[in-house]
Amino acid sequence: MTKTELNSTIQETLTILDAEVLPEVHNYLFELIDEDSDLEASPFEIANTLIHACDTAEPLPSIVRDLIIELFDDAFENGNADAMNDLGAVYYDGSRGFEQSFEKAVEYYKLAAEKGSRQAQENLGYCYYYGRNMPVDYEKAFHYFALGAFDGHIISLYKIGDMYMNGYYVEKNPVEAFHIFTRCLDTMTDEAAPACAGPVFLRVGNAFLNGYGTDENPMNALICFQKAETYLYDMVAGGQVMYKKSLQGAIDGQAKARAKLVESLPQENWTYDD
Repeated sequence: MTKTELNSTIQETLTILDAEVLPEVHNYLFELIDEDSDLEASPFEIANTLIHACDTAEPLPSIVRDLIIELFDDAFENGNADAMNDLGAVYYDGSRGFEQSFEKAVEYYKLAAEKGSRQAQENLGYCYYYGRNMPVDYEKAFHYFALGAFDGHIISLYKIGDMYMNGYYVEKNPVEAFHIFTRCLDTMTDEAAPACAGPVFLRVGNAFLNGYGTDENPMNALICFQKAETYLYDMVAGGQVMYKKSLQGAIDGQAKARAKLVESLPQENWTYDD
């Protein structure tokens, strides 16, 4: 898509778009084609900005959704493998007015994965792990998670830990799972923490609480559950409602850890004379 073609497509969208309903979308698109504006962005950047930064509380009308799909398609045709992954993620979540369709999500993830998108490979791992529009296939899930883990994706790594903890495709090995979970924490970056730290602390907390792959330690469990709650609350508050169950697990885990700590206290009562 040339600059002229892009401007023409945006102009067509603006003629139909209701500026009062979606003022941020309208202003952003208008600024892109305004001759006096210095704003420049690639089709990939424009599509992601429309999805994630403009009028985020409102669903997008079909005219804008069609524009986003066209922009992602153009980016993909020009070698951006992540474009199809990001489009797949929109269908996976069913956000911003797009239909939720695991079938379409998997289709786009596969296109991106074949072109080397590590994020798409990780997302396919999730689809095979949970059976999203396909039978559960732990072997394929492990394969895709391994690709991400080797490239430093913390989520892929802790999902491999889950597979060792549960004995999915690999032999059940809680010690190895615990080692993987702690490895995730040791290599956690500030950039990765908002998306990864909560689930990982929850897993380490459960390991300490129940003695899975390590010695039972209620105090360490309590500390991990508290950290998990903080991160998971931010994730849920930010719209990742699929982590509500994990958030509740972190809260419940604290109560269980405290109960075990109370049980470990001396049972004798102090007696004294008035």
